[in-house]
This record gives sequence, structure tokens and C-alpha cells, in this order.
Amino acid sequence: MIADTGPLYATIDPDDQYHDQAQSELKRIETDKLFVIVPIPVYLETYSLLLYRLGFSQALRFARECNDVACLVSPSLKHYQTAVAKVAQFPDQRITLADAVIAVLAAERALPVWTYDYHFDVMRVQVWR
Repeated sequence: MIADTGPLYATIDPDDQYHDQAQSELKRIETDKLFVIVPIPVYLETYSLLLYRLGFSQALRFARECNDVACLVSPSLKHYQTAVAKVAQFPDQRITLADAVIAVLAAERALPVWTYDYHFDVMRVQVWR
């Protein structure tokens, strides 16, 4: 599956509204030995949220653990160009370019996205639940 920022952040922040759900899903991922792909924009976005909300040590711990257990994927220029075209399809929605890149990668690889963001439903992306 491809990870979005929300669940990655929620697994770490005990005050996040999705923390318990994210912890449960993380256990399921580990038990079922599922493979998690983390696009570089998600990696950077999660690190930044952790840095500004929970501090340097939490952000650094995430960065190190993510490097050890997840497959980091760097989107290509074509992925970004396709993502721009994708957000243009939904002018009435506030879909971020990062989310559109995730959607493009998910479609290309026929993988679901681990997310709590309804915009993936809007973009008709398979969501892992």
C-alpha cells in the first residue's frame, strides 16, 4: 500500500484523533506483513508536521524508522505533471498536489492508499481500510 501523511503522523501523536485507529492498523500491517510505500513528499510532510508539533526528537525518530522499515519512492517529473492535471479535474475541491501525486502513484502501481483523507475517495482512489 502507499501511505499518506495522516496515518503516519497519527501513529506517533497520542493526541491525534486517529491515533488509536492508526496504531491498530499499524499492528495489522505488521501482523499481515504488508508492505508500505512512502512517497518522498509524504516522508517530508510527515517529518515537518512532527517537527513543528511534537519536536525534533520525534521527527528524527520517524525519519530514521521510516528509512529502516518503509520503501521510500521518489516521484518523477511525469508523476508531478500528471498530478497537476488530476487536481485540475476537481476545481471545487482543495486537493493538495502531494495527495494528487499519491493518487497517481497508487493508480500506476494498482495499490491502495492508507489514508483518512476523503479527497482520495473524491479522486476515486482505492483506500486501504
